[in-house]
Amino acid sequence: MSQSLAGKLVVAISSRALFDFEEENRVFEEADDRAYMELQLSRLDVPAQPGVAFPLVKKLLGFNADGENRVAVVILSRNDPVSGLRVFRSAQEANLQLERGVFTRGRNPYPYLTSLGAHLFLSAKEEDVRAALNAGFAAARVYPHSAQAADRHPDEIRIAFDGDAVLFSDEAERIYAKSGLAAFQKHEIERAGIPLPPGPFKPLLEALKPLQTQPASAPMRIRTALVTARSAPAHERAIRTLMAWDIQVDEAMFLGGLEKADFLREFEPDFFFDDQTGYCDTAARVGPTGHVVSGVKNEPPMNTDEHR
Repeated sequence: MSQSLAGKLVVAISSRALFDFEEENRVFEEADDRAYMELQLSRLDVPAQPGVAFPLVKKLLGFNADGENRVAVVILSRNDPVSGLRVFRSAQEANLQLERGVFTRGRNPYPYLTSLGAHLFLSAKEEDVRAALNAGFAAARVYPHSAQAADRHPDEIRIAFDGDAVLFSDEAERIYAKSGLAAFQKHEIERAGIPLPPGPFKPLLEALKPLQTQPASAPMRIRTALVTARSAPAHERAIRTLMAWDIQVDEAMFLGGLEKADFLREFEPDFFFDDQTGYCDTAARVGPTGHVVSGVKNEPPMNTDEHR
């Protein structure tokens, strides 16, 4: 009898995002996939150390602790099937209940996100993340060397999101990039009552809603935060957009260009998602961080005469 992931939060994650395979990855980059396979096979009985997304995955699976399968985590990896043996053994050693994995030996695995019905894809490889985002999935390139989340808030998952180009489209961000702050503020004031178009992470927020509304007896809780460089009066459109979507966040920080990492240090997220590498670089010193490679800030520069 076939099973289904329908009705569950489905998170797809690469092996390098879940476990610390940075040393092994260097072997792959400096030699070839065969040398990588041989190294992984030689370490088959050596459990891999936790990677940047390990604490998040552990907490997400905590939603299933009472026997209700609310969350499914699937390994989706460029690894070969042989190297996948070490991934599953490491997960078993860490008491992670992972049952499913897709290993594509060097090929971009993003096409399988559709078959999985995935709500989130985390990978250390930018190419795979871009492809997933272009296909309409919430995806982020993890920072493998992010500060690890401590065992804080053991019964609560904390996730922080940037606004424009993450939760919302980059419509307003394009105005800012083209015409500056004054034009951006004017644009947002005039359209305060018009919801922003959705960004790549809106479907994830929608998928989190059933987990946010679990009874107090549920084994885990979720707390979310909007952490944005917007400030008043441009804050209003962001709030009204979330209201129009019938989506709630627990905290909202309109920072007007202040350093986000200072506020993330207080919020203590299990993961933070932003489209700008500058914010990601500093946030990664505070906790697990993912770069959402979408929007105007991540488009290649246009050719000019001086570059021809």
